[in-house]
Amino acid sequence: MAQDEDVAVEPDAWQAHAHGHGGTPLPVASVHRARVLLAWVLVPVALLTGLGAWLLWPDPDAHPPQFATDGPGVSYVRGDVVEVRPDSTATDQAVVRLADGEQVDLNVPPEYVPELAVGDTVRAARMAVAAIAFDPAADPEAMTTQYVFVDFVRGPPMALLAAAFALLVVLVARWRGLAALVGMAVGLSVVAGFTLPALLQGRPAIPVALVTGVAVMFAVLYLAHGVSVRTSTALAGTLVGLVATAGIAAWAGGSAHLTGLSGEYALDLMSVAPEVRLRAVLVCGMVLAGLGVLNDVTITQASAVWELHAANPGRSWRSLYSQGMRIGRDHIASTVYTIVFAYVGAALPLVLLVSLSDRDLLGLLTSGEIAEEVVRTLVGSVGLVLAIPVTTALAATFVRLSAAPSAELAGPRVGRQPAVTTSGS
Repeated sequence: MAQDEDVAVEPDAWQAHAHGHGGTPLPVASVHRARVLLAWVLVPVALLTGLGAWLLWPDPDAHPPQFATDGPGVSYVRGDVVEVRPDSTATDQAVVRLADGEQVDLNVPPEYVPELAVGDTVRAARMAVAAIAFDPAADPEAMTTQYVFVDFVRGPPMALLAAAFALLVVLVARWRGLAALVGMAVGLSVVAGFTLPALLQGRPAIPVALVTGVAVMFAVLYLAHGVSVRTSTALAGTLVGLVATAGIAAWAGGSAHLTGLSGEYALDLMSVAPEVRLRAVLVCGMVLAGLGVLNDVTITQASAVWELHAANPGRSWRSLYSQGMRIGRDHIASTVYTIVFAYVGAALPLVLLVSLSDRDLLGLLTSGEIAEEVVRTLVGSVGLVLAIPVTTALAATFVRLSAAPSAELAGPRVGRQPAVTTSGS
């Protein structure tokens, strides 16, 4: 065999039995021990999460006041734009056709006029106003109907995009993709059914964030990747990163004096739900914002270590950890700037506005909304960086206890020998 030949071990090669250091057979009891050790960690966490959810569960009879969007005498209609008058000096810059076929003039704010085009579907407010407001000679008692642009109707294209995304995920990832979509739906249900009502009723931010994050991670990881030692190892590493993120977010929120008042809707939220603590909302958001990336890096690290072990079951713990961390360092480097640019892209209008300011860079970075975004990015990045070495160490430990990942499902097969194929370079 040539020295630079690639040696590929078939997936079933190591299903015959587990292997320990040096390729010697590992007793099935070791696989069981790996599961038991993980269960000793994860089962109490699951029970504590359930207890926390029970203690923090929002009062179902406490309904916060609804934010009124309809004024007296105002109703909303949809219509298709049939004419745009960009150079009109009148207040009505467009004509829309309503569902009943009636064509009406539409009052459009100047900033939206360039965005309108014939064929667009828009949402308009229909309101009764005094005719004298438009015609001083009109009867003071007379009323007229005015149509005012509210927003574009975006439902159909967004639904099409969501359907295309779901279809592609299922076609490419098949049942695992479908399971991931189900996990995402479960996670969003936890946020809608528990997190939001709990925050609206003034529950403490960190416990709410931890209960939400742990519950979502249990659901997402096991649904998307199946119940196995590998998934449980990734989950354990995720929980370490999650706790670190929550602790750092709580410290940073207080030490940096982040108030949560810089957001666009902060004052509106305070007026509608006075029980809400805006700093709590901000801190909880920091924790939830990092869940997706945290989950991504931990499952990737665990899978990388598993594959390294499958390629050479005789590797020592130190070798698995060091080689896994080489992958982890690349992952850290790429993911950190991914997080940064994700936040920059989301807040680009704010960044553009701030770039026009005459303040110095340090003053800009430590002011208002910019400080919140900077801290949010740093908190998520710190939790991510801490999770990678922890997950790698756990994976290097448990993969050697449980041997090849397929052994968990296949069980021992008597008489099978590792099949080796070679390909010359």
